[in-house]
Amino acid sequence: MPPSFERTPNAVAELRLARAIYEFAVIFSIRVKDQDAFERNFFQLKVFYMDTRGILPPSPEEYRILGLNLMRLLAENRVAEFHTELELLPPRALDHPCIKYAVELEQSFMEGTYNRLTNGRQAVPHETYLYFMDLLAETIRDEIADCSGQAYDHLPVDDARKMLMFSSEQKLLEYISEIQHEWEVQNHSVLFHMAKVQPRVGIQAHQMIKRSLCYARELERVV
Repeated sequence: MPPSFERTPNAVAELRLARAIYEFAVIFSIRVKDQDAFERNFFQLKVFYMDTRGILPPSPEEYRILGLNLMRLLAENRVAEFHTELELLPPRALDHPCIKYAVELEQSFMEGTYNRLTNGRQAVPHETYLYFMDLLAETIRDEIADCSGQAYDHLPVDDARKMLMFSSEQKLLEYISEIQHEWEVQNHSVLFHMAKVQPRVGIQAHQMIKRSLCYARELERVV
């Protein structure tokens, strides 16, 4: 067993069995929705993927599970670690559908094209990826909520519902009640905590946009 890898007569069979057990443990942790167990079991399994390449043939589950780990890091907004793990993969791994799927999602996440992320749920390479897609949707929603709280004083309830990707007004109200305790709903509008706690400073949003467009036109003339 790692890290000794003693060359016994049963070494290959034992390593193959241990790897399969950890692979099962990783998938089981998804079934029971236990992120801590996933991380713990994955790092035990990763040793077999990285350090037994000259002893065991590749596992058919390897890239699916490595892709799941990338999805976990993305769902937890651990982008730097995502890229660290990605750099450890061999170049051929980038062509695997599971790895490619996670990479494309990360690109959409960094670009802020959240609609592509939410639509990506229908294109998952394996049903085990749905768990992390749901967690990623929560991460995206929290990112949008943070930006909304800073960008607006208030929004109509229906606009806030669409922006936060809720299917009904009731789900939006439950989200505000459970997560966004500093928001309020009054007169069919969502009042953001930033508007209540801090006075608005500087120019209005539409003035800033207008000024930015003027700058852009001037830059075009210079070029």
